[in-house]
Amino acid sequence: MRITLFLMFIIFVSLPATFLQGQEVTKSIINNSVMIPSVYSNMHTDAEGRLYIEDDGERYYKRETAPDYTLTRMTGEPTGKASGIAFDFKDPKFEGKLVYGLIPYGDSKHPYPVYFNTSASIEKGKCFVDIAGELSGRYDMVGWEDTGKGTLGYRVVSKFGHYFYDGKVSFIAGPVFQVDTTVMEGPFVNLLHSEGATISFKTNVETVCHVKVGGHVFSDDKPVFQHEIEVSGLKPNSRYDYQVLFGSNQQQYHFKTAPKPGSRTAFSFGYASDSRAGNGGGERSMQGTNFYIVKKIMALASQQGVAFCQYTGDLISGYATEREEIDLEYANWKQAVSPFAHYLPVVATMGNHEALIYYFEKKGTTKKFRVDQFPFETKSAEAAFADHFVNPHNGPISEDNSAYDPDRTKIDFPPYDETVYYYTYDNVAMIVLNSDYFYAPSVSSYPESSGNMHGYLMDNQMEWLKNTIAMLEKDEDIDHIFVTQHTPAFPNGGHVGDDMWYGGNNNKRPYLAGKSVEKGIIERRDEYLDILVNKSTKVVAMLTGDEHNYCRTEIGPDTPIYKDDYPEEKRLKLSRTIYQINNGAAGAPYYAQEETPWTAKTSGFTTQNALVIIKVDGPSLQMQVLNPDTLEEVDEMKIR
Repeated sequence: MRITLFLMFIIFVSLPATFLQGQEVTKSIINNSVMIPSVYSNMHTDAEGRLYIEDDGERYYKRETAPDYTLTRMTGEPTGKASGIAFDFKDPKFEGKLVYGLIPYGDSKHPYPVYFNTSASIEKGKCFVDIAGELSGRYDMVGWEDTGKGTLGYRVVSKFGHYFYDGKVSFIAGPVFQVDTTVMEGPFVNLLHSEGATISFKTNVETVCHVKVGGHVFSDDKPVFQHEIEVSGLKPNSRYDYQVLFGSNQQQYHFKTAPKPGSRTAFSFGYASDSRAGNGGGERSMQGTNFYIVKKIMALASQQGVAFCQYTGDLISGYATEREEIDLEYANWKQAVSPFAHYLPVVATMGNHEALIYYFEKKGTTKKFRVDQFPFETKSAEAAFADHFVNPHNGPISEDNSAYDPDRTKIDFPPYDETVYYYTYDNVAMIVLNSDYFYAPSVSSYPESSGNMHGYLMDNQMEWLKNTIAMLEKDEDIDHIFVTQHTPAFPNGGHVGDDMWYGGNNNKRPYLAGKSVEKGIIERRDEYLDILVNKSTKVVAMLTGDEHNYCRTEIGPDTPIYKDDYPEEKRLKLSRTIYQINNGAAGAPYYAQEETPWTAKTSGFTTQNALVIIKVDGPSLQMQVLNPDTLEEVDEMKIR
């Protein structure tokens, strides 16, 4: 999760004096009301403190919203009552039903609720589950009547049949039931290495929790809701049972430590992206995510014995204007992977649908502006993402002090922390990029507001990528490097008009403080390819998404990568061949194939749902692609 302000302070004080000189964390203040980063243009506040963008003398005001469906509201704020648990959704207009059932922890490796044969009606925003009256006797398969404890799983469904949220609440039985300390999200295995991992989870109350593993107990430093407990001192490539101790409760799972770096043991990992809500209703559209296909993908990954899974962007539907909207969607995605992520790392990063935006509009016009929210440290899409996930802290800091930084005396860009990073497993390195950093969805069409565009990798991230690959090239323990970013360098169906191509139009580029950056999208794509192909011998593939299909594209000296009219002197010559493996088929609505200059080098195209499995055995790499719904093989290839 996002680095704390204290840790940010430590990072800043450890930076060279040349970087620190003149730096200020505060933003420029307009009318003492709204802090507007100087990287944005034509943005102001009026006398009443309302934020607007001015264009051609017209004011486009920020849309003010009050979301109906938020994470806090959809949990129902459970409270204990005589014989059961009451739920209050804080909305007298909300009606639907609560599907519920006991969760038999210990009965299954992957604990899910076993739903009861009836549901509770939500009327005027409230409902009640009579645990003592309905889930006792022959329906008490968890033994709560004997132990006095249990956990209820519940699903919030609207009167129209839309699924909003899957929740959990632990309880203590008695004449009046009590809500017990509950693990609401997780536990998840994160930051796996050869001597340990970090176990993360969220509880319903601030409390000190513990993880017991290998005969040792590791604990929080203080009472918190979000727990990140580092486990260390273990043996490489070894399975360990671990217990999560919370309140007077515990859950037990296991994980396997990574091999010692460079051991070159055989293993496999999974890859997918684009699991945002799909079509078909029910679990295929669980308020932001295709819960059904995500579960299928994780079940298949677990059955195939993968060491970890990489998910690269568009986990959720996003494009939210309120933080608690996106919190709800992230919570649903995490609930979908959770029963399997108790045992193996599921590593995620951002796509364009993770956008958390300010929306500017004017009545009677179709022109609209959308930009990343600020203050960036706390309200941006990047900050929201980092709050929900536990990823490495080894990426770049931000785009401050880059060539196009409009004011080097201030911090005017979002943080990269936990959205750009790398990690290793045995002889494989995974470099994770954020190709939707500082994303302003409208800037490609309306640059007046400024912001970054879909698919453009900015200068400091590119410099970090170059340096990271150079470092890994020298690492004798690493044989294979994968680079993953949400947007394909070579789109094939659905995003040929943008991604890293924009129909071959190099005029497309970000605008910062009202000025276009020097290099267009094709130039930037070529610099990216030069680093991956010409300046590396270990990069074997890009893992991409965004387009809701699976295919693979051969990228090499014979691959056509330009429009016919692109200047010959600007064309990059590639020295070797790598692959772009696109798998945006994790549940989002499909895109069909389109014609591109590299169509002849693209194969295996399908709109089936897919899980890519990369099998690593020392110097060799084999890819198998399976449909998680039908279990049929979609594609296979020897990469090395």
